[in-house]
Amino acid sequence: MKELEKLRLEIDRIDSEILRLLNERAKAAIGIGKIKKEEKMAAHVPQREREIFERLEKENQGPFPNEAIRVVFREIMSASLSLEHPLRVAYLGPKATFTYLACMKQFGVFADHIPVNSIKEVFSVVERGLADYGVVPIENSTEGVVNHTLDMFVDSNLKITSEILQEVSHHLLSLTGNLADIKCVYSHPQPIAQCSGWIEKNLAGIPVVEVSSTARAAEMCVEDPSAAAIASELAAQLYGLKIIRSHIEDYSSNFTRFLVIAKNHVERSGKDKTSVMFSIKDKVGALYSCLKTFTDCGINLTKIESRPSRKKMWEYIFFVDIEGHIEDEKIKNALDKLEQQCTFLKVLGSYPVGE
Repeated sequence: MKELEKLRLEIDRIDSEILRLLNERAKAAIGIGKIKKEEKMAAHVPQREREIFERLEKENQGPFPNEAIRVVFREIMSASLSLEHPLRVAYLGPKATFTYLACMKQFGVFADHIPVNSIKEVFSVVERGLADYGVVPIENSTEGVVNHTLDMFVDSNLKITSEILQEVSHHLLSLTGNLADIKCVYSHPQPIAQCSGWIEKNLAGIPVVEVSSTARAAEMCVEDPSAAAIASELAAQLYGLKIIRSHIEDYSSNFTRFLVIAKNHVERSGKDKTSVMFSIKDKVGALYSCLKTFTDCGINLTKIESRPSRKKMWEYIFFVDIEGHIEDEKIKNALDKLEQQCTFLKVLGSYPVGE
């Protein structure tokens, strides 16, 4: 017992020292905030955060787990940043959606999270200066691209400043926690599609109704014992629901990629991605020629999607993700050559690759 008490006292001493250092860090953050304000610099710098995470992970010698460093320092940086300039982040709400979880992962609990009702409204809130950032889903590893998000970039001047890779796990929730009580199931279209095999096997004949978000689905079950929702574990906690079945997604490796949008550009982090959109001239080999431009410049494409332009029948806009930053010389050269072959070209942003 003496040894136990001795170790506890040592932990108390260390905790007090950590607290003292956290306050020193906070004072430095306040000083940085003043300089940024005077020089009209962006309060939030994603590439700087990435540098801190990577440096600390390299310096860590254990036994504190390396995977916990990012979690702990995310909240330290979130709290410090709130002293400089509380970040306002718009997302597809309400609370407990997977977009909300992505916001928490990227900005921490000390950001001012602003729930809105649609992807279009996320863009609108940021464009009007009512939020510093917006977080929107762009694609799922099993169900593919979120077309509405792609379409919003056509007319918006907002830039992509970060991407977030969020693991997604779906649960069947209800007030009673009893499968036999279910008469109707609610969820967002994406989770319904991601769980379609499980639904067909286990909920045959029960109506499945699409709603605006998984959190809204959970909310609808609060006063209806015959209703169930496909949503997150956090939704069960926030709305006082019971989990009937866990991990009902058809594929265990299920990730959703989210984009962070803002008015500003971000500088190089050393491991970046650039997103562009373009329309091509209607002639034989036009798309091949455009894509060959990237090959000739030694640039790797990580994604390509197409969407109807909505301006002319059978005219399409192509969305492409490429490795590298817009400030890289070979990226500049490639886009200059590409522009000569396109009727329209727009850079959506260069940003750190998500992890």
